[in-house]
Amino acid sequence: QVQLVESGGGLVQTGGSLRLSCKASGGTSSSFTMGWFRQAPGKEREFVSSISWSGASTYYADSVKGRFAMSKNNARNTVYLQMNSLKPDDTAAYYCAADLLQRGPPDNSRAYNYDYWGQGTQVTVSS
Repeated sequence: QVQLVESGGGLVQTGGSLRLSCKASGGTSSSFTMGWFRQAPGKEREFVSSISWSGASTYYADSVKGRFAMSKNNARNTVYLQMNSLKPDDTAAYYCAADLLQRGPPDNSRAYNYDYWGQGTQVTVSS
């Protein structure tokens, strides 16, 4: 059983930065495609970013391209989401997820393809 624990959320002003972390236990993140999704109140969960099992390939939603960067440290079983130039529209609960089948695009952007999920960390961007 893989467990994912997110951290790093918080309250930040428009234009600020945050770095989210997601640590995996009970499995190794180097074996999975890892993804970040977010969900704002009253909205569906949406894809933010994913990274291949090797870390060689990253993918982003158009809404965060150029502002967010996903990375991983396989030795620490941890993935990161560096979020810069934050906007109020980025306010949401952010979840990391693991896909055991290591899917690439376009399947890696679909939440139902992910097998394990963290509990989420709240990001609030004030205007």
